[in-house]
Amino acid sequence: MHLDFQSGAREQGQTSGETKERLLEFRRKRLSQEGYKMGAPKKQRKKYSTVLHPWQKARIEEEAILLREYGLKNKTEIYKMRSILKGFADQAKNLITSKTKQAEKERIALLNKLSNLGFITKTGNVDDVLDLSINDILDRRLQTLVYKKAMARSIGQARQFIVHEHIVLGNKIITVPSYLVPVEEENLISFIANSKLSDSDHPEREILTKKTKPTKSSKK
Repeated sequence: MHLDFQSGAREQGQTSGETKERLLEFRRKRLSQEGYKMGAPKKQRKKYSTVLHPWQKARIEEEAILLREYGLKNKTEIYKMRSILKGFADQAKNLITSKTKQAEKERIALLNKLSNLGFITKTGNVDDVLDLSINDILDRRLQTLVYKKAMARSIGQARQFIVHEHIVLGNKIITVPSYLVPVEEENLISFIANSKLSDSDHPEREILTKKTKPTKSSKK
């Protein structure tokens, strides 16, 4: 009788253990199907919003110009910059209508931030924030500044230099073309010390000149 009791207890323990293992296996499969991994961070939400009317002719033409002029990879980069611009504008509008001490602190913080990023002058005000355009944001991207400093012969090449780790800000390598450069860091933009591209006579940095067709007088 005693042996039968021990045997039954062991069988019950085994059954309980098997049930727990099955539950764990079921949970692992469910998490896997939902796209999660144990210990993995949650999927981040998009930090930008797309346009509501994607087939507006004027907007399409404007975006085509921006893509070409600033060497952007795709329209997503435009949407991200627009979201940044909208965030500044929304914050400025809220601060205009609010007269509290907290709003005043936030106003000063916003103006200092935008001044440091080169979007407005040090004496700028909230109205200047509302006057900002998408071009003002794009002009402060690292890719744009590398090109404007004549460190690349084209806006597309500027992007390539950044992605391939040839560009530094001080001692920090930046590989993100869309990095918004603070005013105090602008003079720190340079080629990495061991890069052959630091030589202005390097073939990759030579300015392309268009071949002019010979005139009739030159043919004679």
